[in-house]
Amino acid sequence: MTQNMLVLGGTRFFGKLLVEKLLEAGHTVTIATRGTTEDPFGDRVKRIRVDRTDESALAAAVQGQYWDVVYDNICYQADEARAAIRVFTGRVGRYVLTSSLSVYETGSAEVKEEQVNTASMEIPPSPVGQVPYGEGKAQAEAVFFREAPFAAAAARLPIVLGPHDYTKRLHFHIDRIQNGTSFVMPNTQARICFIHEEEAADFLKWLGESGVTGPFNAASAGRPRLRELLAVIDRETGGRAIVLPEGPDSEGSPFGIPGDWTMDTSRAEEAGFVFRNLDDWLPDLVRELAGRQD
Repeated sequence: MTQNMLVLGGTRFFGKLLVEKLLEAGHTVTIATRGTTEDPFGDRVKRIRVDRTDESALAAAVQGQYWDVVYDNICYQADEARAAIRVFTGRVGRYVLTSSLSVYETGSAEVKEEQVNTASMEIPPSPVGQVPYGEGKAQAEAVFFREAPFAAAAARLPIVLGPHDYTKRLHFHIDRIQNGTSFVMPNTQARICFIHEEEAADFLKWLGESGVTGPFNAASAGRPRLRELLAVIDRETGGRAIVLPEGPDSEGSPFGIPGDWTMDTSRAEEAGFVFRNLDDWLPDLVRELAGRQD
């Protein structure tokens, strides 16, 4: 069924892929961005140029319009969530928030959604102000689940990898291993989870189309130990990881977690989403990125 979709933040990384997938499915898509990043969509999308942190400007930009689904990739804390509720009440059927594995503490293994039950969290009145990233995402979830008059779902995504990852976290390891440069990783026995950028976009699309509500963990099947991840990079690049257990922050691995940090994805699987296997895409991605290194 064709639906009218709005994507807040759809010009880079998996947000851009989400827009492509929605268009391929025949949906009508509007993207709302500040207009600082060019997009490849031409006349296939409608555009709203606005800073979503400016509530009055956002309200003016969406006045008189209605969307079946709003995807919000750029909401980071409770104040922004409350502003979105005020702006979109009466203008949206369902709301999909891009959330994060960071709502769970590191040291969590195969954690289930109910272990951080944001629907039961008491959030102080706005302005809440700045809080750490993971806490901000949890508070944003809580605001939508507790205070929004419309249906809401949240995608708790782990580290997203892919050729368009502007954070270049996997690139960091490939570059160092290829060049024989050491880096700091305190616990190579820790398990971690990832999702491919294409799969992240597929998951968000599914959340919007399926009608499910609440939080959903999302990650590719496979929970490698960090030493196993480094072994894949060694094998695919012909290099050898030189790992130090401690050192300056400037030399720290972006994956340098102190303990396991993985999620259980059975809730999404039972609702009908099929995750890819990490082994089916990670080696190919490493080879692709290694070929791009200077």
